[in-house]
Amino acid sequence: MDTQKQARALMMRHNRIVRNRQESMLGRAASEIGVDVDTAHYSSRIQGKTSSASRTSYDRSNAAMS
Repeated sequence: MDTQKQARALMMRHNRIVRNRQESMLGRAASEIGVDVDTAHYSSRIQGKTSSASRTSYDRSNAAMS
């Protein structure tokens, strides 16, 4: 696999992880208040990209465990 394909696969995996984290947190919040939400139909991505606001909110933090 060449470098461009590896970079693309890594970025796609990262976007999928962010999206899954966002959907799971939405589901947890909805269940806490007693609302039934279908997270699969919630997202409003353009061309498969997550918004920059959700990417910064649900992305990995810069803090490290010691």
